Amino acid sequence: MANQNEYDPKRAWVIALMLACMMTVNFLDKVVLGMVAVPLMHELKITPTEFGLIGGSLNWLFAIFAIVGGLASERFKTRHLILIMALSWSVLQLPMMLAGSALTVLILRTMLGASEGPASPLSLHELAKWFPNEKRGLPSAVLYQGSALGLLLAGIVIPAITLKWGWRANFMALAIVGVMWCVLWQFVGGESTLRQEKDRGCGFRLPYRVLLADKTVLGVFCAHFAAYWMLAVTLTWMPHYLQAGLGFSAARSGHLFALLVAGATFLAFVLVWVSQRLLISGVPSRQSRGLFIAVSLVIAGLLRAAVALPLTPIEKILLLMVSNGMAQVMFSVGATMIGEVTPESQRGTILAVSNAIGSVSGLIAPVITGMMIERATGLASNGFEASCVLTAVVMVVAGLVCTRWLNPATSQLTKHQATFTSTAAS
Repeated sequence: MANQNEYDPKRAWVIALMLACMMTVNFLDKVVLGMVAVPLMHELKITPTEFGLIGGSLNWLFAIFAIVGGLASERFKTRHLILIMALSWSVLQLPMMLAGSALTVLILRTMLGASEGPASPLSLHELAKWFPNEKRGLPSAVLYQGSALGLLLAGIVIPAITLKWGWRANFMALAIVGVMWCVLWQFVGGESTLRQEKDRGCGFRLPYRVLLADKTVLGVFCAHFAAYWMLAVTLTWMPHYLQAGLGFSAARSGHLFALLVAGATFLAFVLVWVSQRLLISGVPSRQSRGLFIAVSLVIAGLLRAAVALPLTPIEKILLLMVSNGMAQVMFSVGATMIGEVTPESQRGTILAVSNAIGSVSGLIAPVITGMMIERATGLASNGFEASCVLTAVVMVVAGLVCTRWLNPATSQLTKHQATFTSTAAS
């Protein structure tokens, strides 16, 4: 029988795949509103600015509850917190079937955001318990590929359900799928007893004022803000842009959205794999993770800005796909950097703070984009494409900041571990 403190890859990957499936459901819940934007806005008589406000409302309580979930992870078992969270957001889908006004939709999306706030940090915290530091890159990427799978399925399934039963039926379907996942998690989920090498002799906590002043932590926060800005615009406005801006039919827009997500997902997975291989081969985390994130953000921003150029619709979609894929790198690699510089007992909280800061951009980006779309003149696509330039500025600035700040070797935790290792060796 294997020692309970040893890494159990089979069991660890079962947990990783279950959490990836949870994120699939999570992102289906997130993107469904954008996928039914056209019929919903028409039926409820919602303007683009109002719809942008509703899209951003998902993040009004998201940040607060992300931090609450992170703090709770220091006191309660993560598997139980994840179950409660997933069950909550599944049940909240049901009232959307009866929503009759913009205000009702806004309230329900705000409540949904509160229940989904801790999803990413708690999932990453749970993953980090099962995988050693040098092996966390790929499972973190798989977690976010689960998110991307949700977007991919949304592009295929949601238009089909809307066409056959109407846009409201999507919310019933999501509630059923969410409850099914909860039942399975009750039997499959568990708590790891793996003891990380980096945690030996490190049974201590750093003051939060030290952790929150760490430049690597701040750099990840900055990168998260930028990457989530792009993600929020994609979730809220991309389906609308493909349909109303580029002129594709509802069904064709759904298929193109799925294709865009699939391409971005594959690219992100490959890039995260490259980052992990660099780390395993001996390249310092400063280069294999930190500069890797920084360069990815800058390139993603430049490609996003190019969408505003006079190109064909297919060329614009390709630019959107590649830029989204490169931005997604931050979500996986950035989380592993948080794990490097944060004590295990505080990792969930710092991941939650990072997610909360990212959600701030999710709060404002859809609203700003909606205002730009509503006030744009000329072609219907002009407003969204102008917002792509603004997104590019956010991405490039964050990338440049990351080139200076992302360096785990300078963190207080790394210094403490080095001191402990030196003492133990002597």
